[in-house]
Amino acid sequence: MALHELSDKEVRNSKPLEREYLLADGGGLFLRVRPTGAKDWLLVYTFAGNRRKLGLGSLEAVPLATARSEAAKARESIKQQIDPQVQRKQRQAEQEAQRKILEAAQARQTVQDLFDRWAEVDLVRRKDGGKEIRRMFEKDVLPKLGSLAVEDVKKGNITSVTDPLLARGVNRMAKLIFSLMRQMFRFAVDRDLIEADPTASIRKVKIGGPDVERDRVLSEAEIGMLCQQVPRAGLMPTTEAAVWIALSTLCRIGELLNARWSDIDLDHHLWRIPDTKNGKPHNVYLSDFSVKQFRKVKEFNSEGTWIYPSRDHKKAVSSKTITKQLGDRQRASAPMKRRSKSVATLALPGGKWGPHDLRRTGATMMTRLGVLPEVAERCLNHVEENRMKRIYQRHTYETEMREAWRLLGDHLAHLTKDLLEDAVASPAQESRQSKRKTVASHPKRTRITRSQGQGPSRQDAPNEKILPAPDQGDYQVA
Repeated sequence: MALHELSDKEVRNSKPLEREYLLADGGGLFLRVRPTGAKDWLLVYTFAGNRRKLGLGSLEAVPLATARSEAAKARESIKQQIDPQVQRKQRQAEQEAQRKILEAAQARQTVQDLFDRWAEVDLVRRKDGGKEIRRMFEKDVLPKLGSLAVEDVKKGNITSVTDPLLARGVNRMAKLIFSLMRQMFRFAVDRDLIEADPTASIRKVKIGGPDVERDRVLSEAEIGMLCQQVPRAGLMPTTEAAVWIALSTLCRIGELLNARWSDIDLDHHLWRIPDTKNGKPHNVYLSDFSVKQFRKVKEFNSEGTWIYPSRDHKKAVSSKTITKQLGDRQRASAPMKRRSKSVATLALPGGKWGPHDLRRTGATMMTRLGVLPEVAERCLNHVEENRMKRIYQRHTYETEMREAWRLLGDHLAHLTKDLLEDAVASPAQESRQSKRKTVASHPKRTRITRSQGQGPSRQDAPNEKILPAPDQGDYQVA
């Protein structure tokens, strides 16, 4: 039969017989018709003296024109001394390899993929929905590890994240981020995404040193110093009040900064905290001292939902704002860029302190005032460590807690009596005080005092003439 003798009509109309048969198209190309009715293309050729067959596909998948084109390509390969069968196997092997690479790439989870899954399953259940952890990872972790496949992460990749943090001197941040990475990779192990946790061979103590349990407690003398220092530290009045609220209520600073006015009943001296660290609501019975501080805040932030609103008043202020402000004012070095210039204005002899140290100080004061440690623990809203007590001890300690806060408030009011009023003296008062000091230091004038409801009493110059001082509130001798 001549080359290209078959027509599309002949191909379509070919019928199956009892035995398989071939319809030739020429040049070694045949349509094979099987007894079942199946039809496929076959190229018969000779290579290196051997007769060979090359299937080109079924008629359904490969029409006549395509079969002729494939046959022509095979003949061209034969002319170049390339066996079409070997060439096809090589091509199939390459395609299979590419397929496996593609499948592996699709199944190969990156650290970014793992983090997103961890965030959806675990972080979303945290109090802030994982917002703060996501911020930390996007800043310090994912830029370094995000594109790596999870199974390729090694110990060196983990330390490549923590070492720069240690170099910056933020050891606690390094430890926290390491701990969070460990949680994420253990999450991956639990779900068979990886066989081993890459952080497992790293001891946490090697990241930023061992954990140090803080025990900073302000002395009563330091509290007296704060009365004088806080108003001169350039803080907002509401921030000043936050210091005394934290000390007198034993609250966590985040609980205060996220509080709503609807949670506070100043007339009945009650602060309800619905969302706490241990997940249980907590009632704080406010002392007169605490109520006074809340009323100061209300003078500035009475409008809106939040006691401490953000600038746009749409949400609460950041939970770190007070900590940063207090920390900035205890620096011994130059101020940080775009931060307070009032460095060292809140430095105390006992060392650095923060909001949580005020909480610890208030609890310590309570026990010194005779409050039972168990009651102080309830005021701190700590979970009872003894499981049996948690189950069977259901006494609320409401009366005892109310008395404990009253004792603490009264004691703080006593410690800060007159000092707080003196510290917030107006500029005119400070000017008058300065004048008094000048008069008192003058060699020819001796200051004297007078008792309430009485005339002046001489101290050092009984024979001198008495004249009213410039502010008319004291007396001096000339």
